Amino acid sequence: MLFAIYLGLGAFAGLLAGLFGIGGGVIVVPVLVFAFSLQGIEPSVLMHMAVATSLANIVFTSLSAIRTHQKKGAILWGMAKPIALGMLLGSYIGVNTAVAVSGDLLQGIFGFFALYLSAKMLLLSKRPPRKQLPGKTGLTITGTIIGWASAIFGIGGGNLLVSWLVNRGVVMQQAVATAAACGFAIGIVGAITNMFIADNPALPDYAIGYVYLPALVGIVATSAIAASYGAKIAHNLPAQRLQQLFAILLLVVGLRMVSQFLL
Repeated sequence: MLFAIYLGLGAFAGLLAGLFGIGGGVIVVPVLVFAFSLQGIEPSVLMHMAVATSLANIVFTSLSAIRTHQKKGAILWGMAKPIALGMLLGSYIGVNTAVAVSGDLLQGIFGFFALYLSAKMLLLSKRPPRKQLPGKTGLTITGTIIGWASAIFGIGGGNLLVSWLVNRGVVMQQAVATAAACGFAIGIVGAITNMFIADNPALPDYAIGYVYLPALVGIVATSAIAASYGAKIAHNLPAQRLQQLFAILLLVVGLRMVSQFLL
């Protein structure tokens, strides 16, 4: 039953990863929290496991999405490379930060953060961007900050990066494609760090560090294929509609996570 949940989650998360360039973590994390709760996994490690497993999955979904977006010529590599460089450092710091924070607090922060991004994206769809993109040094610094925050929440960076790029005049489809490319850096560093940083007796069998292998296998089995389809859909939608759908997704997830934190 739980493996079926992982398979369905992988398909849905992969579709969203390709469609929005978000790595799928914004959906994977809360659903894994629910699934791990059903398994009776210790609450003290539950949220950290969800984040770590989500980061490991992002490695696979981002590769699939990158392949499809690259065929469309939508990835801005000159921008993606310095951002990804910063994300490598930021994600390592972020994983170590997340381990030091309690699971309940991490869940609450995740929810409020999603609500903030949703409001920002809805506002952006109603007015033209007013900010300019920085140079390579500024892009690397931005990547470090986004990598740090994204590794804490297990969300792949797309949620932050897409909002940031659109706010600086990048077309939505190009922002999604570039975010998908940068998300790989967060996923690979975040996953490896989480595998070796944990030494907790509360961790269940078949977990490598905080990465839970049964969940990862189930999600990866369907997410990579679905990510390719999601990327194709993204290029067939009007930019403003894609942006509004992205904001609605964040709103739903944010409300869900905040309600669980407060109740």
